[in-house]
Order: sequence, then C-alpha cells, then structure tokens
Amino acid sequence: MKKTLGIVLMAAAALTMISCNKKEEGTKIGIAKIVQHVALDDVERGVMDAIKAAGIDAEFDLQNANGDVNTANQIAAQFKDENVKVAVGIATPVAIALANTMKDIPVVFGTVTDPLGAGLVSTLEHGEGNVTGMSDELPSKQQIKLFKEITGIKTLGYIYSSNEDNSVSSLALVEAGCKEAGLELVVQSITTSAEVKQAAEAIIDRVDGIYLTTDNTVFSALPSLVEVFNKAKKPIFSGDVTGAKNGGCFMAQGFNYYKAGYATGEMVVQILNGAKPDTIPVRFMTNAGDTDLLFDLDVAAECGIEIPAEYLEQANMIIENGKLTEK
Repeated sequence: MKKTLGIVLMAAAALTMISCNKKEEGTKIGIAKIVQHVALDDVERGVMDAIKAAGIDAEFDLQNANGDVNTANQIAAQFKDENVKVAVGIATPVAIALANTMKDIPVVFGTVTDPLGAGLVSTLEHGEGNVTGMSDELPSKQQIKLFKEITGIKTLGYIYSSNEDNSVSSLALVEAGCKEAGLELVVQSITTSAEVKQAAEAIIDRVDGIYLTTDNTVFSALPSLVEVFNKAKKPIFSGDVTGAKNGGCFMAQGFNYYKAGYATGEMVVQILNGAKPDTIPVRFMTNAGDTDLLFDLDVAAECGIEIPAEYLEQANMIIENGKLTEK
C-alpha cells in the first residue's frame, strides 16, 4: 500500500513538473518572412509587440526564407512539426507555403498584396478555413497620377519579380494606372535580388522615372537601384516609405509597416483568445493615420524638380541635407 502510494505521489510530482515547464515555455508562435529588409523587419516587430501588449506569454520562432520558396516550404514543415499555436507568414510566398502545409494550425498572413489571387482566401469578407490575414495592396493608380503631376514624367519604369504572385498582381494595377495617366510604361522582370541593379541599368535610358510597389525582392536590393537612378538624376517613387527613409527616393507614400505588423499581431491575438480564422475578415490599412508621405529634397534638387507647397505641407517626413525629419 505504501509502495503504491509512493508511486502515485511520484507520478503526481512528475505531472506537476511537466505542467510548470509548459507554463514557462509559453505559447509558441512561428513567424516567417520571405526575405530580410527594413519593411518586413518592421512587420515582424509589430506582430510581436501586439502579442506582448496583449499580455500573452509567447515564445517566438523567427525564420527567414532568404527569398527561396523551397526554404519557405521547409520552414512551414518545421512549424508544423513544432505544433506552433499560430503561424504568421510575412509576404505572399511564405504565406502560401504555410497555408499549403498547415491545415490544422491557424495561419495569419501579413503584407500580402492580392490574397484572392494568391488563393489564400476566396473572399475578403472573412478568412478561409484556418487562414486569414492582412493585405498591403497599394492605391497604385492614384500614386502614379500623383507622380506624373509633381514630376511631369512621360515614361515610367517598373521592375517586378515574375516569380512573386503579389508582384504579378501589382503589375496589372501599374499598367492600368499608366493607361489612365497617359504614361508609357517600360517593364523589366527579375527573379532574384541580384538582378535588380542590372534591371535598373537596362531601363534607365528609356524612362523618366521609376515606380516601386511592395516587391520584396526589389526592396531587398533597393540601394543598388537607388544608385543607378540617382546617378542618372531620375526620380524614384516608392510605395514603401520604410525603405525610403534611408534616402535616395524622390518621394514615397504608403502605410507604416510597423503598424501593419501590429494590426497583423492583433489578429493573432484574436485567434489565441478563441476566434476562428474563418470568422475574421481580411484586414486593410485604410486609416489616414496609417499612411506616411515622404519627400527627399536632396534628390528633388538633383533631379531639378520643384515640389508644390501643398504636397510638402501634407508630408510627415522630409529628408534635407541628408537628415530625416518626421513631423
């Protein structure tokens, strides 16, 4: 009897130790991004901060696919084996890999331009099965029109990743924007970040300026593109303000990627608190406070462009003499 009681007590103690260890480990969240650059790093940071702000004791497994789809698939398999509570896919290729691999674990995508075209959801009204998330679709038509109005360009350059679904979707919006604005469009496709500078050099003599959407491969090699266009004294309009803060882009307009990450993290919190992904609508960054406008006056001077006062007043970020000032 004493021996039996001792075994029971030992088993109870072991279970208590296991329970304590689980509590210390916290809730495991997998976060993967397609490549490392400032904007996606900000999304990642925003996701984590939102989860921490909700008081959730989370353990984060942070992964970077380094621009490789096969690596993204391996990361998805790893997250599945680890049985993470929620997997976050930052950018389309990673989001697709997670959604295809993880059928029983909630998947939240972040900064996916065209979630419908990518097959992640069938409607924007709610999630699909175990998948929901946030879109970073840009108002490309309005931005192209604004670029033409301020600079007076007649031909527009566009470089995009032919192997990224979001970039192919963005190309259609850019084509429509140029048609409406009466601009000639010169397009160059790439597949890796190593090709960005060569692509810029291939079109520089045929365009008056270039428009950049949220193409992760392009932005991971943004300095090389800036080098080519700054040397030719031709303006760059960036749809990603985060990367433009380092200088070199004539203007940039877009939503704040940290805020986008925070919004994505809030969706993760909803799921951890019991909400089902298929009940959560796809989220868009539509509030005025979510959008930034930047002008680089140094680049404007080099390109011989005079920015109308009304737009300078609207800008909340100005670069002058190499220094960034935020209002």
